[in-house]
Amino acid sequence: MLRALTARRIATAAVYGGGGITALGGLTFGLVVLEARLARRIIQATPNGDPPVADGLYGAALPGEPVSFAVLGDSTAAGLGVHRPDETPAALLATGLSAIAGRPVRLTNVARSGSRSEVLDGQVTQALTARPDIAVIMIGANDVTARIPPAVSVRHLDDAVRRLLAAGCQVVVGTCPDLGSVEPLMQPLRWIAQRASRQLAAAQTIAVVERGARSVSLGDLLGREFAAEPGEMFSKDRYHPSARGYAAAAMALLPSMAAALGLEPEEPELMPDPSRGVGVLPVYLAAAEAAEEPGMEVAGTRVAGRERGPRGRWATLLRRRGAPADDEADGPAAEVAPGPTGAI
Repeated sequence: MLRALTARRIATAAVYGGGGITALGGLTFGLVVLEARLARRIIQATPNGDPPVADGLYGAALPGEPVSFAVLGDSTAAGLGVHRPDETPAALLATGLSAIAGRPVRLTNVARSGSRSEVLDGQVTQALTARPDIAVIMIGANDVTARIPPAVSVRHLDDAVRRLLAAGCQVVVGTCPDLGSVEPLMQPLRWIAQRASRQLAAAQTIAVVERGARSVSLGDLLGREFAAEPGEMFSKDRYHPSARGYAAAAMALLPSMAAALGLEPEEPELMPDPSRGVGVLPVYLAAAEAAEEPGMEVAGTRVAGRERGPRGRWATLLRRRGAPADDEADGPAAEVAPGPTGAI
């Protein structure tokens, strides 16, 4: 409940001002230490060169007008750490979306390594030139390591989502990954990083859903897999995901993209169903739950025909078909879970 209330305060501050609200208060010093540790790691290990350029037409042999798809965000969205365009998450999402839609998909990726939420305004301007039907945003890790006040970060994300929706573009946001899953971090830095990441992710979800878009929690769903098989899930820099890790992230986001475009049937009023991982909660509570349960989607819904209840906007918390569950992580689904290291 405390994390939910904190996320609600951050999101409220983002909308109404007061960016001084921070996620960790007295633990700022710990974040300074965290930033220094991460910076040293990155300086030593960041791969040479830029991410592969994956822009272009996917599923060109399919009939119909191409779906315009834009990707915005940081190095995870850009695909830093892999060497071939088809290994980037944007290309994997474009390929998957084309197969689901039965139409070509034209990909425009404006994400850049090192990006923080403040650059989203420029990225949106660039993306809108392609008139996207749908956009995916993956952002937040660099805001945490740079100690940007969460309310400031969320305000930039909120503005980006608002502009995209106003242009008729559907939006899916992959929330801030759990930096506590980064292998080199030791306690107490691991706990500090985890807390800051999850609070920002929850606040991002509240702002995104209030605007009418969807969020998908990237969190630490691959935490156990990264720890058990770092050579498989990390790229050579031992910080960003490998091709297998990026494929996992794409599989977590793709079902929500399909739903946003109406390619997956939507139930008008989803009611709680534990067997399907479905719940209906006030958005700030759903956001906090999603931050703890990677792979979960949060989207606005109605209860008894109303968007809002006594504690705010209603939201569904669900794991869509194709998104992996934690209890499946040791089986085949371990290969379709999102990576936690989308920083820098």
